[in-house]
Amino acid sequence: MLELKLQQLQLFAGEKTEEATPKRRQEARRKGQVPRSPEVGSAFVLLSAFTILYLTSNFAYQTMGEFIRNIYGVQLKEHLLTTNTIPVLLWQGILVGAKILIPLLLGAIIAGVAVNLIQTGFLLTTEGLTMKWERIDPVEGFKRIFSKRTLVELIKSLFKVTIVALVAYGIIKNQIMFFPGLQTVELNTGLAFIGHMIIKIGLYTSGMLVVLALFDYAYQRWEFNKSLRMSKEEIKEEYKQTEGNPQIKAKIKERMRALAQRRMMQEVPRADVVITNPTHFAVAIKYQAGIMPAPVVVAKGTDLLAKRIKEIAREHGVVTVENKPLAQALYKSVEIGEFIPPELFQAVAEVLAYVYKLKGKI
Repeated sequence: MLELKLQQLQLFAGEKTEEATPKRRQEARRKGQVPRSPEVGSAFVLLSAFTILYLTSNFAYQTMGEFIRNIYGVQLKEHLLTTNTIPVLLWQGILVGAKILIPLLLGAIIAGVAVNLIQTGFLLTTEGLTMKWERIDPVEGFKRIFSKRTLVELIKSLFKVTIVALVAYGIIKNQIMFFPGLQTVELNTGLAFIGHMIIKIGLYTSGMLVVLALFDYAYQRWEFNKSLRMSKEEIKEEYKQTEGNPQIKAKIKERMRALAQRRMMQEVPRADVVITNPTHFAVAIKYQAGIMPAPVVVAKGTDLLAKRIKEIAREHGVVTVENKPLAQALYKSVEIGEFIPPELFQAVAEVLAYVYKLKGKI
């Protein structure tokens, strides 16, 4: 029964049930591991592109219409298409495409960079460039192909394709009755009709993809936090590495305390008086007239330490004076090496005067 409980405790200690520590998160970020969804970037890039295309659609229709009218209405009609004019027309076509596409591309680039910065912040790491042999391991690759993550990505992709198809079908179905009439309208009108329909499909589709991408980001963040979880043992080991072993630190503190007490005891024989409680407190005071501005506490202690201070004082002929209120006040208000506060001057002076009188200094 006891062995079973120990096994259960060990198993529980090994489970990753604790949230990741700040150090663990910093190490993951240094390696380039951050919660990020590629779907968010692609969805916002697509939305920004179609939004800019919608805002510049009139300019695009007019520019394209003028270019096409120039080719079909002037060049072909007047038989001006020659080996000399075709390169000029190609160059004009490139310029027309650039005028239409440059604002769209700039907007998409800005949106992509902004979305990635919002997700991950500024992050520059070379961890992804390092060679990892497990990436070319066929067994590991086979496991990745049939992993849970791959299945989730497949479901997301199928869901996105379904949404795009349904949105496109719904919009085209409502506009298909106008298609035959396009043969009789002007070029600009036809281009505007088709362009608006395409932009409408793009805006509706990208808007829905943005919503799905936000859900995907929430899922990626949850999965990332789950992957960083730590067991209780890992947290203890990390604490030992950063703060040091608690047992070693306790031993160091104990040794430092022992050294401080040893130095303190060495000052007791040089004290002028030891004021006691008489059993619970002992405070050793030293004063050199003309050198010290006020008496100073050179040692203090309670119980066993107080008993040891009194023993050393007795061995070296230091006078011991019993004064319960003064001993308690000195112990609580004055640290070792500090001067007596002004409010205790009178009481300490009376004790020192008594000691000096005993020693014949007065």
